[in-house]
Amino acid sequence: MDINFNDILTISLTLFAVIDIIGSIPLLISLKQKMGGLNELNATAVSGGLMILFLFLGEGFLKILGLDVSSFAIAGSIVIFIIGLEMILGLEFFKSDPNDKAGHLVPIAFPLIAGSGTLTTVMSLRANYNEGAVLIAIIVNLIIIYIVLKSLDIISKILGKGGLLAVRKFFGVILLAIAVKVFATNASTLFK
Repeated sequence: MDINFNDILTISLTLFAVIDIIGSIPLLISLKQKMGGLNELNATAVSGGLMILFLFLGEGFLKILGLDVSSFAIAGSIVIFIIGLEMILGLEFFKSDPNDKAGHLVPIAFPLIAGSGTLTTVMSLRANYNEGAVLIAIIVNLIIIYIVLKSLDIISKILGKGGLLAVRKFFGVILLAIAVKVFATNASTLFK
């Protein structure tokens, strides 16, 4: 297994941008207050389990549906592009479930952390990078997610509203560039 540090860094940053845990801090704080607390470890473990499950079993699932990884990667690049636009423009194309009483795991682990955008990104990355590198990047992001969930109040005070908005827009631009790269890498397979 050939694992490249630069690939791990690229994949980690891509997942970090898609998950947008920093940009989700205001929503996470609101959910934490409404639910009377948050089980950070459970939310992290469930979202990580979903990402890892999709990493290893996603391709088999696609084959059952008659799809290949390149087609999924192209579809994923479009989803990533739209998420990037959401982050930059402050719009909401993907509507989240407003039922915040469904429990700690449903609104936070899924769809907020390991939602359709994240799972699509995992599959798209798997099409372009080593499986081991993607797994390490997922673990790196799970550590960051856990730390952020544990430190919500402190991070919010440090960044302030303007800082949170700037971080969100910066990662939106990064996502747009990543989406274009994933699309360009896989588009040639459509015409074979």
